[in-house]
Amino acid sequence: MSATLDPYLLEKLVCPVTRTPLRWDAQRRELISDAAGLAYPVRDGVPVLVVREARAL
Repeated sequence: MSATLDPYLLEKLVCPVTRTPLRWDAQRRELISDAAGLAYPVRDGVPVLVVREARAL
């Protein structure tokens, strides 16, 4: 996956826990939920928005 995430996709994605917007961390290639304190991985270009797969911040 590139260092960027499709802006249209990012605009549509929300945290499954808090339903708040996510932000893209290009350095770690993760989607960050500041509200939940979780980082969701992106594997092979696919966001994995499963809480048990997330990393605590």
